[in-house]
Amino acid sequence: MDIVKTFVDFALFGAEWVLWLLVALSVLSIGIMIDRALWLRGRDLDTTAFVAELRRAWRGGELDQLVSRYKSSTAIPVQVALAGVAERDHGPDAVAEAMQGERTRWRKDAEKNLIILGTLGNNVPFIGLFGTVLGIIGALDELQQDATGGDSVVMGELSKALVATAVGLIVAIPAVIAYNYFNRRLRVVLGSADECAHAVLGLVHSDAHHKEAA
Repeated sequence: MDIVKTFVDFALFGAEWVLWLLVALSVLSIGIMIDRALWLRGRDLDTTAFVAELRRAWRGGELDQLVSRYKSSTAIPVQVALAGVAERDHGPDAVAEAMQGERTRWRKDAEKNLIILGTLGNNVPFIGLFGTVLGIIGALDELQQDATGGDSVVMGELSKALVATAVGLIVAIPAVIAYNYFNRRLRVVLGSADECAHAVLGLVHSDAHHKEAA
């Protein structure tokens, strides 16, 4: 069996199926963007105001009221802080572990499907290029079959073949932009969570110091 002829015969099936694949990947990419955008809504807050409120509640003995007010919050920094507050009677190490575990859990949820978005952004252009190569092979084969058509045959087929590369770029560029945007948003939210976690640990250590001094 001539392996080259086998690949040529495969190429002559055309590049239309590649375009349909790119359309499907585009739908997948858009779906992930919408899902992540909706998921990230309300995940951050005014950290400075929350930390100030946390300190007032801690020093005023009103932590139970604070927890009750924020327990249904979707903000990741709040949930990380509340995980530490819940362990305040077990010492700084327990508080730190609880907050780290909560942070890790939220990060895992936040990164869901982002790897797919990144993979699409990096690899979809190659799929489009593959479709273009198939189209070029088909154009050259058509020229071979009908040499009288000349340049008009080749140029017409090449213009169709290049559509796959263009579509690949159209799919990949938004995916890359969205991937970078969501990762940036995630870093900001987790940075806010770390700020709240440090505030809780500072209050726990302060209480421990006062107890030792007493």
